[in-house]
Amino acid sequence: MELSNLTTEKRNKSSMTLDQMSIMEALHTINDEDKKVARAVESVLPKVNISIEKIYKSLAKGGRLFYVGAGTSGRLGVIDASECPPTFMTPPEKVQAIMAGGNEAFFSAVEGCEDNENQGAEDLEAKLLTSDDVVIGITASGRTPYPIGALKYARKIGAYTISLSCNEHSEISRHADCEIEVVVGPEVLTGSTRMKAATAHKMILNMISTTTMIQLGKVHENLMVDVHASNYKLMERAKRTIMEITKASYDEAEKVLKETNHEVKPAVVMIETGAGFKEAQKAIHQNNGYVRKAIAHILKQST
Repeated sequence: MELSNLTTEKRNKSSMTLDQMSIMEALHTINDEDKKVARAVESVLPKVNISIEKIYKSLAKGGRLFYVGAGTSGRLGVIDASECPPTFMTPPEKVQAIMAGGNEAFFSAVEGCEDNENQGAEDLEAKLLTSDDVVIGITASGRTPYPIGALKYARKIGAYTISLSCNEHSEISRHADCEIEVVVGPEVLTGSTRMKAATAHKMILNMISTTTMIQLGKVHENLMVDVHASNYKLMERAKRTIMEITKASYDEAEKVLKETNHEVKPAVVMIETGAGFKEAQKAIHQNNGYVRKAIAHILKQST
């Protein structure tokens, strides 16, 4: 009965005849429900804002961000965390995901692991959590023991805690400093929270990681200036980024990028100011990673 009272477990009146619908009818039904997700996310933006402010302050002083979840929720955390190093050149330990059942659970279900509250605490403890870190517990239902256990442990350590769920007055919200309850309503396929609930959570995690990295100076205009140019596509993107910002030619961008060991930020600063690699690096460091401020800093010193 506890589960049946959850919004995420209720039946959707718009899809009661789902098994009798044509393919196109089913598609329209799913699409109509998906349209509600963005509005639900919009309603919790103030809470997301609070979360990002705390995460930014934590990461700026050397803390880490942990996503903790089980099943689809855990996989969403893994996806978002794994994208931070190539997109923003963060160290792998800066944004981490902890998933019930370990890495193998990403590909196939590990039965019963999500029901172990103590395991959530133990897995987080193994990361040597400190009060400088932030922990986000992700669960569509809001009652999954594994992330709840993790948040309980995090609060005990003094780390800032955030809950991300899809039900009002969720159990996990009771253990969070900031609760994000994005209520998307019943799923088209009853209880299948890999659908609207997961979409909402993916949208919010995108916002959290991207906006935090913007605050950390890893974006200039709307360009990735901390992209890790580790393959051909990313190398070409790095060159295009330099060209967009500085109006340099392809050949010049390629030449300077080689001088900076394929780092975009110092390449931009060097072209815009005429500074050498070490001077550009120093200015970027002195200005907390912000390219715009580093350029202004060097130009001011040269006048």
